[in-house]
Amino acid sequence: MGKVAVGAAVICAATVCAAAALIVRHRMRSSGRWARAMAILREFEEKCGTPIGKLRQVADAMTVEMHAGLASEGGSKLKMLISYVDNLPTGDERGLFYALDLGGTNFRVLRVQLGGKEGRVVKQEFTEVSIPPNLMVGTSDELFDYIATELAKFVVTEGEGFHLSPGRQRELGFTFSFPVKQLSINSGTLMTWTKGFSINDAIGQDVVMELTKAMERKGLDMRVAALVNDTIGTLAGGRYFNNDVAAAVILGTGTNAAYVERAQAIPKWHGLVQSEEMVINMEWGNFRSSHLPITEYDQALDADSLNPGDHIFEKIISGMYLGDIVRRVLCRMAEEAAFFGDTVPAKLKIPFILRTPEMSAMHHDSSPDLKVVGNKLKDILGITNTSLKTRKVVVELCNIVAMRGARLAAAGIVGILKKIGKDAVKEGDKQKTVIAMDGGLFEHYSEFSKVLESTLQELLGEEVSSRIVIEHANDGSGIGAALLAASHSQYNDIEES
Repeated sequence: MGKVAVGAAVICAATVCAAAALIVRHRMRSSGRWARAMAILREFEEKCGTPIGKLRQVADAMTVEMHAGLASEGGSKLKMLISYVDNLPTGDERGLFYALDLGGTNFRVLRVQLGGKEGRVVKQEFTEVSIPPNLMVGTSDELFDYIATELAKFVVTEGEGFHLSPGRQRELGFTFSFPVKQLSINSGTLMTWTKGFSINDAIGQDVVMELTKAMERKGLDMRVAALVNDTIGTLAGGRYFNNDVAAAVILGTGTNAAYVERAQAIPKWHGLVQSEEMVINMEWGNFRSSHLPITEYDQALDADSLNPGDHIFEKIISGMYLGDIVRRVLCRMAEEAAFFGDTVPAKLKIPFILRTPEMSAMHHDSSPDLKVVGNKLKDILGITNTSLKTRKVVVELCNIVAMRGARLAAAGIVGILKKIGKDAVKEGDKQKTVIAMDGGLFEHYSEFSKVLESTLQELLGEEVSSRIVIEHANDGSGIGAALLAASHSQYNDIEES
């Protein structure tokens, strides 16, 4: 009996030792995995670094590229497109005008009743429509027929407070937020698609003509009075309410900037137009510089995108892409460091499954146990039972990606201010310089916009930054397009005569 007891005790002790060894091995393996995950994160953080010296180089490079783009066609990655908007709204505009704002996965239709300087915007209404994903990669007719149908539905709901003068055709400002070769104030050919659109038969076509033909097919009698970019619409809307607005920046699904330039500073214009000023559509999403902090994840995202090699700046600062950069880093951590357990979560391999609004929600999670982060990981990526430690890393990763984007956007704005001579205080000049900002990323991702504004102050210094005002121009592009339709109405000459 004694021998049996001793034998049992030996077996029991051996089992305990083996279990302990397994636990130690598991802990060592876990700590090894954690160390690898942290190494991936730190390496990414280092490559995303935006020290103030680097940002100044980016700002200088932006200014240099602006000069080159204004000097000649194709002289720069920045297209610096002439908008044909040489008269921004004054406040005297009157009447009923429509706007169509097509700039991403949704489009908006808007109508405004303008009452001149006394009434300003008397009344406005709008509706927002999602674009089915198949139409983003279909044919030109399919996309524009869908838009014209929704526009016609909206016109039918025109009610009290909106008055179209008798005998007049409805007029529309068309905000089209893709690179266009502008031919006049109300015509322009599509150069390339961005933001997930890829409709080949539309490239090289006049988008106003495409929309006009679709409206005719749907029996809608409406004239496109102005074709504008969303950034130019934002600039026009901003200037209507504040005469100090000198530039506009969109930070949303995509990104762009526009500003008011002196005519004599545009060599490629050959002095063909007599105006003193011209609004320039920079197409700054296509900015590129050796000073931009590009990582292997950005390169992989670019290679997998619909427009490889193009819009590099947009791909590291705009809402279409920030969430996917986070996903790519998490995927690497899952593959190489078993960050979410022994198997790599299948959904983590799906491009663009993690959208920037979800990234923002995780970044802003202030609950003690980071419950929002846990829920987003579970609901979007199918990752359950994450530890608080893991969730904290996810928040840190969101912060790295957002901070890089915001600081680079600020450097871009400083590049514009340098170009128009507003990056220094001139004696006796008390005028403020206002940048009208719009876009969901700027409006809803408060950590992003906070970092952008603090970086501007850091780059410009206290004295200069006190004269620079960042103003949120809510729905600036829609209102701006309607205002530009008003200022380019076919009936303006009749009223003046």
